[in-house]
Amino acid sequence: MRDLKNIAGDDDARLIPIWSIVIAIAAFVGVEYYFWMVLPDQRHHPGPPLGFRIYFNLSWGLLASLYFLMVGYVSKDAPRRSMSARFWMLICFVMPGGIGAVLYFLLRQPLVSRCPACSTFVQSDFHFCPQCNYQLIPSCGNCFRSVRATDQFCTRCGHELAADHMPARLRVIGD
Repeated sequence: MRDLKNIAGDDDARLIPIWSIVIAIAAFVGVEYYFWMVLPDQRHHPGPPLGFRIYFNLSWGLLASLYFLMVGYVSKDAPRRSMSARFWMLICFVMPGGIGAVLYFLLRQPLVSRCPACSTFVQSDFHFCPQCNYQLIPSCGNCFRSVRATDQFCTRCGHELAADHMPARLRVIGD
């Protein structure tokens, strides 16, 4: 498995690479050039009113730009989830109308990180490391569902969490 980059979940805008932004700008300028310069010369009859032309020109340019930004996002997000970036970029290019990007978002795996104890790759929703049994996030000792570190009782089963002997690193200090 490849080494994963440490990017916080709320920094999704940083996942769009520069090459994708440059191609998106070029696509927007290219679409606008085509609609304003090339297309009017090919018509011998009056076109739609100016308001409709502006709307359609801008919307097609923005859609083309968004398409390339999405492919760039997929190229950086897929490796964070232990998925093949090349495969999903190909799917995004081949599937028409953005269906490939929709498929990516429906089928993508959870984020992957490393266990602090043994450095094994684990999914972010794991409660315990599958290699060393290190407790990664606080969970109820009765139903094993996630709980907040400040909870006194489990919200699912009502189990008293103080009886679970949760590790000190997962408890909020100062209560």
